[in-house]
Amino acid sequence: MEIRIDPDDTVPIYLQIVHAIKHQVATGRLKPSEQLPTVRELAADLRLNPNTVARAYDQLDGDGVISTQQGRGTYVRERPDAKHLMRVRQEQLKAMMDNVVGKALSLGYSAEEVRAAFDTQWERWKHAQKK
Repeated sequence: MEIRIDPDDTVPIYLQIVHAIKHQVATGRLKPSEQLPTVRELAADLRLNPNTVARAYDQLDGDGVISTQQGRGTYVRERPDAKHLMRVRQEQLKAMMDNVVGKALSLGYSAEEVRAAFDTQWERWKHAQKK
């Protein structure tokens, strides 16, 4: 399981973990019934306080994404329905956009500059996909 943490991000670290795991479940990189690392293992891998990882796992459990079974480990729950997956995907997109737009605005770019940059990049991406 690959999770990247950006300590300079405005999104709290535990939420970065939540978003990363939800994204991997939604895209099928994490399969139903797949076991996740323990809180201590993931904390050591990411060089974080175990309480941060535990908070992320608690939220994921509350959101119905994972299930922690005492003495057995933490597992991805059975694949949620399409409506739930769509909601997760929309949450991920919103988080990404919040991050990009928030950083751009904090650097002094206007909303018009951000939109123009997005439109330009979108056109570049579409052109590159045709090749």
